[in-house]
Amino acid sequence: MTDVFRETTAQSRTTAVPLSHLSLELGHLYMEDLEGGPDRLRELFTLVRPWADAARADAAARTGAARPRISTCFLVDDYFSRFSTPAELLPLVADAAERAGLVVDYLARESACAVADKVPLAQSVAHRLVESPPPGSYGARPPVSESGWLANGQRSPSGRSQAMRRTAPWQPPSETAARRHSVFLDVELWDDDKDGNRTWSCPLLAAVWQLARLGLLRNEGEPVLLPRPASPGGHPGSWDELPPLTQLNPAAAPFCAYRTCSVLPARFLPVEHAVRIILDQTDVDTGAVEQIAARAHAEGIEPPDSVADRVSYVFCPEPSR
Repeated sequence: MTDVFRETTAQSRTTAVPLSHLSLELGHLYMEDLEGGPDRLRELFTLVRPWADAARADAAARTGAARPRISTCFLVDDYFSRFSTPAELLPLVADAAERAGLVVDYLARESACAVADKVPLAQSVAHRLVESPPPGSYGARPPVSESGWLANGQRSPSGRSQAMRRTAPWQPPSETAARRHSVFLDVELWDDDKDGNRTWSCPLLAAVWQLARLGLLRNEGEPVLLPRPASPGGHPGSWDELPPLTQLNPAAAPFCAYRTCSVLPARFLPVEHAVRIILDQTDVDTGAVEQIAARAHAEGIEPPDSVADRVSYVFCPEPSR
């Protein structure tokens, strides 16, 4: 399969992508959201609106620009479950956003975070994970490439010592960068069924989504998950016919940005905690990082060195049931 990330010394160039100041995510749509009908969608966007306004004001303050480049995006789950059709759903999403005073510039399919245009994005990011072994680790656990689990510290050791054949004293897990007390998290990145078919986890797909929005995904130096204009004849009747990333607003600012902000219901907090752990241990394309840093500097912007620190969130109240 194609490997999305390659060492920059092995390729002649890294193609640039247009960049906004901020990529503002207005939400994720899953089956339970759609089951509430148009009213639930309208309530969702109504709850998002004040937080989206605050994110816009913050972007203006950070950049010093009177009119910062801000694009909005929305993610629809067509990976874990297929529901409705683009022809039926997308007009409902656009109408609900408009009623709340919002515009959805780009709409992405969650399945595109697994594979987009035959490029296995999730697998490629998984191959770029570099575990940070905590001090005192002894390598008893298999690497993430075998286990499919990634932690932010030292797991609690097994209760039985193979050398002594006796029960060892229990030890707690510990976070590598803990502030006095640990908040330890062990993230499942995928699972395989009995036939060897792999299902990527929501945190890994969401990490791919963040890297795409930050303009850091490349396939042999070329950008991936690029937006395509919506069909003038209307949206298709099946998800497979919809582009991985559709530009709904022809006048939108660029999809990729120096920073991202996602306004999400509070139930996504555990997933996004896991996303930061994944991003902290992903060896992203050096050429893309250096290219974006140079362009940011030319605009008088200094993005954080840490990719995870370029990502921010607002967790808003859940819509009523």
